[in-house]
Amino acid sequence: MSYLEGKRVLVTGGGGFLGRFVLEKLRERGCATIVAPRSAEDDLRDVSCVERVLQENRPEVVIHLAAVVGGIGANRENPGRFFYDNAIMGIQLMEYARRASVEKFVCLGTVCAYPKFAPVPFKEEDIWNGYPEETNAPYGLAKKMLLVQAQAYRQQYGFNAIYLLPVNLYGPGDNFDLKSSHVIPALIRKCIEARADNQSRILAWGSGTASREFLYVRDAAEGIVVAADRYNKSEPVNLGSGEEITIRDLAKLVAELCRFNGTIEWDAMQPNGQPRRCLDTERAQKEFGFRASTDLPTGLRETIEWYENAHLEKPISLGSR
Repeated sequence: MSYLEGKRVLVTGGGGFLGRFVLEKLRERGCATIVAPRSAEDDLRDVSCVERVLQENRPEVVIHLAAVVGGIGANRENPGRFFYDNAIMGIQLMEYARRASVEKFVCLGTVCAYPKFAPVPFKEEDIWNGYPEETNAPYGLAKKMLLVQAQAYRQQYGFNAIYLLPVNLYGPGDNFDLKSSHVIPALIRKCIEARADNQSRILAWGSGTASREFLYVRDAAEGIVVAADRYNKSEPVNLGSGEEITIRDLAKLVAELCRFNGTIEWDAMQPNGQPRRCLDTERAQKEFGFRASTDLPTGLRETIEWYENAHLEKPISLGSR
């Protein structure tokens, strides 16, 4: 019998991109009750909402996925909001979960918490050895403060809080709004719209030389739920695929899979973000047996298929982009 079987579980951000898959995995584990409050009704920045949600639902396990996120552009335009909203939601939720005698708190961090020039692949013990990449530092630091809180609460109160560091996620249901999306959904949308409008080129940000690692959303959900079930230590744990790819090679792969035969032009005036991102994933394998099972081409095909099906009957236009 797993730890989660028969438990009452509260999932913040359960209606979001990642949350929907986490809820699915929790149902498979036989949780007695799964509650996923929506931000429109329960604003976690409001401490009275946090108290009410915990009192009404009496969860034994809290999985905190809720976050205000976006790509480089969104981070650059909203540093104050990204810092405050992410910090205050997590800090208040963890504190009042402790007060409510929640058995276990699962907190999601971010790869953006790592130093800009951390040795690659990123090891969990290097997380404090430098300042994050500037364009997303406010977001990364806000989330990293929750690691401090989790470890401090374990030390003082014996509170079983664990902290996971997922790399960039992608998959069906991702955010494809070009004003706030991450690189994979942005590239997919640009390629499909350019193909549909018979455009000969797309424009991508930066020089394409930066590298990234990506984790398929279903794999991420599996890693989170397995950790919630089996992991009970203070040390943070990376969740990733272990595959590194340059943005230039990623763009070529996305264009090929989207059947876009035009050219990809690079806007070097836009930021590259962190020079390299790739995680050491051995701790997750050792501690709770998690290893990603979806390679990048497979995950991209499924994401592209989902996006195309979701937009079959909708007019597609590049507009002014």
